[in-house]
Amino acid sequence: MSNTQATKLLTITSKAAEKVLAFMKEEAEQPEFLRVYVQGGGCSGLSYGMGFEKKPEEDDLVIEEHGVKMVVDSYSADYLKDANIDYIESLMGAGFKINNPNVTKSCSCGHSFSTS
Repeated sequence: MSNTQATKLLTITSKAAEKVLAFMKEEAEQPEFLRVYVQGGGCSGLSYGMGFEKKPEEDDLVIEEHGVKMVVDSYSADYLKDANIDYIESLMGAGFKINNPNVTKSCSCGHSFSTS
C-alpha cells in the first residue's frame, strides 16, 4: 500500500490527536507511535485495541495526522479502511471512539463488532 493510500486508511480528529499526544507525554517510555489494531474477541467476533509503540514493525503502515504517528498492521488495515478515531466527552464518561463504516454488526456494549 502506498503512502497516499495509507493516509486514507485511518484518520483521527484533532480532539482525539490532542488527547493521544497528552497521554504520550505522560508515558515514561516516551513512545512515538499510536498502534491501532483489530483482534479477535468479544461477542461480535472482533474488537479494537490501541497502545503506544517506540517504533513500527516491518509490516506496519504508518499514518501521520494532526501530529500523531499511527501504525496499523496489515491484518488490521483490512478492517480499518476509512475508519476515524474520535474522542468523546459526555455525561456518561469520556473516551476514544472508532467510527468504522465497515462494521455491519456490533454488540450492545459497543466494544466488539463484525464486518461483512
